[in-house]
Amino acid sequence: MKGERPTVAAIDLAALAANFAEAERLASGAKVIAVVKADGYGHGAVPVARRLLAAGCEHLAVATVAEAAELRAAGVTVPVLVLGGVHDAAEADDVIENAVTPVVQHAGHLPLLGKRAHERGMELPVQVEIDTGMCRMGVSPEEAPALIESLVRKDGLVLEGVYTHLACADASDLASVRAQLALFREVLAALETRGVDPGLVHVANSAALLASQDLLADLPERINAVRPGLMLYGVCPAPHLEGRATLRPVMSLRTRVANVRHVRPGEPVGYGATFRAKQRGRIATLPIGYADGVPWSLGNRGQMLVRGRRTPVAGRISMDLTTLDLGQGDVQLGESVVVFGASNEPGGAVLPVEQVAEAAGTIAYEILVRVGQRVPRVLDE
Repeated sequence: MKGERPTVAAIDLAALAANFAEAERLASGAKVIAVVKADGYGHGAVPVARRLLAAGCEHLAVATVAEAAELRAAGVTVPVLVLGGVHDAAEADDVIENAVTPVVQHAGHLPLLGKRAHERGMELPVQVEIDTGMCRMGVSPEEAPALIESLVRKDGLVLEGVYTHLACADASDLASVRAQLALFREVLAALETRGVDPGLVHVANSAALLASQDLLADLPERINAVRPGLMLYGVCPAPHLEGRATLRPVMSLRTRVANVRHVRPGEPVGYGATFRAKQRGRIATLPIGYADGVPWSLGNRGQMLVRGRRTPVAGRISMDLTTLDLGQGDVQLGESVVVFGASNEPGGAVLPVEQVAEAAGTIAYEILVRVGQRVPRVLDE
């Protein structure tokens, strides 16, 4: 089809590269493992990965084996870490076939992965997650030293790295982060006692990397890598961390005015008649809805940019359409509207995705990854 709906997610790859440079600056020489899971946080994993590699990135991370396989199929050859590990024999075969690095989350992963790699006469690199307080995935600190020692002796496997995941790195009170880091230090010390080289050692997600100056005394000396995700896409994980790095939004979700209706005082708009005009005015209808990723919860509480002005959502968000209350303002059919991100006009206004998420009662991560597949990603190099 030649025709497309006038709703697009513009992806600023130059901004992505600039954000990666900021991550490298904060990493102070440590390897930057760029997280591109969930289709590059909704931005498109393949173009995001390619631009990061062009910017000097040498290591990527995803959540699933299928995500890693997509990168390999696209010609991405750098090491790819599969944070979610493998769940069965078929996925174990896939990580070997695609030459990617699975995470060991429990003792059962060792025979599952080691046997298949050994039968192929290869050594499969793996990393081990240590659960220091997230209580989701990973090996307990008590079990980790013995498990890792057995791993390095197991045919078919080679230890590439160890890491932990911080539960509250975006909090202003870092007490629980320091407690997790203390546990991780103990595991690293136990490995040193056993003569085990942990390889890559990383703890810092985006929030921890931005807060790293506050944690210098607590970070293990062996740390040689960081693992940013959200900040690469130009989003700050928490308000108190703003200003720690210069971040540029990578995704801008834009649409165009499809219709303009005049309304009289008291006239209802949209499903459920939850909005009634307070005065004679205009309603703009946009070809975008919750099927495209606009949260239903933004009904009667969200805003979008029209001619650089924040304009309130009128009524409920429907599956395919959204209505805005223009008041007495004017707008023409086909005019651009920014749902979040930056205007495409020179010096245009910006509506940060963080603010849209707050209005919707959610987090910026969810807003980004839920931008629907029927919204084309338009790449700006």
